[in-house]
Parts: sequence; C-alpha cells; structure tokens
Amino acid sequence: MKTRAGVIGRLVILALFAFLVVAPYGLKPYGIYILSLWAVMTIAAMGLNITLGYAGQVSLAQGSFVGIGAYTTAILTTHGYPFGLAIAVSILLCFAVGWLLGYPALRVQHHYLAFVTLAFSTLCFLVFRNEEWLTGGIYGISGIPRPSFFGVPASSPRAYYYVCLAGLALVSLASWGLIRSPWGRAFRALRENAMRALSLGVDTRLYTLMAFAIGSTLGGVAGTLYAPLVQYIDPSPFALSLSLNLLLMVVVGGSSSFFGPYLGALIAVLLPEWLRFTEGLYLIVYGALVVVLMVFCPSGLLGLAGRLLHRTSAAADPAAEAPR
Repeated sequence: MKTRAGVIGRLVILALFAFLVVAPYGLKPYGIYILSLWAVMTIAAMGLNITLGYAGQVSLAQGSFVGIGAYTTAILTTHGYPFGLAIAVSILLCFAVGWLLGYPALRVQHHYLAFVTLAFSTLCFLVFRNEEWLTGGIYGISGIPRPSFFGVPASSPRAYYYVCLAGLALVSLASWGLIRSPWGRAFRALRENAMRALSLGVDTRLYTLMAFAIGSTLGGVAGTLYAPLVQYIDPSPFALSLSLNLLLMVVVGGSSSFFGPYLGALIAVLLPEWLRFTEGLYLIVYGALVVVLMVFCPSGLLGLAGRLLHRTSAAADPAAEAPR
C-alpha cells in the first residue's frame, strides 16, 4: 500500500514539474512573472520551514533575509560584478547573520524569541530605508541586470523564469537531502523536546544555530533571485508584512511538511490574483478565506489532505482500525 502511494506521489511530482516547464508557453509576461514570484517565495518559505517547521524555532525575520539577499545582489550587479559572485556573497552574508540571530534562541523561546526576531526585522527595514549611501534609501536601486549563463542572457521573462525554476529545483534537492539526513532528524528532535534531545547526545546549541543559519541562507537565495526578477528594489517589499506572509505560507501549506511551502506559496501568491475580480474587496475575501482555513484546519492544507486520506483508507479497510 505504501509502495503504491509512493509511486503515485512520484508520478504526481513528475507531472507537476512537467507542467511548470511548459506553463510559460501558454502565459503572457505577467503570468510568467507570477509563476517566477511563486518559485522565489517558495524558496524563502522552505528556509522558514526548516527553521520553524522542522527545528521549532520561531522567526519573524525571514523577509529581512530576502531583503539582504536582494540588496546584496542589486548593489554588486549594478556595479558590474557577476551574478555568481552576488549569489556567493549573499549566501555567506545571510548564513553569518542568521547564525548570529540564532544566539538569542539559546536563551529565550516561543513568543520571546518572536519579539527578538521582530526587532531584527525592524532594524533591517530601517537600514534599508535610511542608509541611502548603501541602499539608495526610499529611492531604491534600479536597473538591476538579469544574469547570463555561458554567454546566453536570461533577460526575457520566460528565460528568467527558468532560472528561478532551476534555483527552486536545486534548493528542493538540497533541502530534501538535509531533511532525510541525521541533521533533519536532529532538527525534529530539537522541535519535539530540546531537553530530551540533549539527554540523547544531540548538540542542541549547534543545531539551533544551524537551523537559523540554513533557513536564513535560503531566504538570501530567494532575495538573490528576486532582485533581477523585478529589476528595481526599494525597502517597502521587505517590511514586516513579507515575514508575516512567509509565515502564512508555511502554516497554511503545512508546517514541518516538505511540500507545505510549495502549496502555501501557491495560495499566498496566486489566490490574491485570482480574487482580483472582486476589485477592492479581494484582500478582505483573501483574509477571510485564510481565517476559515486556520480555524477548521490548523495543521494546514497538507494536514487536511492527510486526515482525509486516513479516513478514506479506514473506511475502505475497517479491519485495519479494529483492536488486536
């Protein structure tokens, strides 16, 4: 039964990947931009899912790391440095800052940690807005070039979409390997009970810091892809609302589920666009739908799907539920 479910799951994943590959050929430039934005936000949400969903460390600063990656890329590429160098610097910078941000998690937990990361998010936004010599302040940075690979420019919306999709594929493979490794098991042990994990020999200090560093690094990767996508950045996209939106993606999709960020980003990015026909009411409708979902399905959409599948299998095989 499990083998059959696994085969079906792999076929569904391959079908979805094939759809993502051919989808741009049936879309206009704005539709391609929305799909590219979904890929970028999924990467950022995957990072938060590692920090929050798997390691259990609350963070309201993921949007700030998207901003750090975006500004690093914008500053370097507009001054003539290659895109590859911008990615490397963004990864190193976000890893280092995320590691430092993890130190408060060694002292405080839960809502206290949320306030610490909230303060960090506010600090980053103030730096983005006020340090004009570095970030351009409220005027932002324009003319961000899109990269070229082996002499082939990715300047068109469709070409850059494939860059974002390739980035998502690489990050997904790396995250899948991490989650299934001893590191992933250590993160889950840290989330369930830190004291018990410590008694079993897990270095909770190291894994707490690594959870923040890895999650923050993926936020920086998302920012690195975001800057050339929009080709102009200013502080407003990286306010606290972005961190809250990324948190929404993780929770709505299914926290601690590998595919939760994919589904959550799909809801957060595409659903507001689908509700545009309501004109000025679309944000109200969107908020109401999210509230209803959280009330009736606090474990997220994948949690709801899991419960429905369990009930279906139990109804099909009553003997499986009978006590032995």
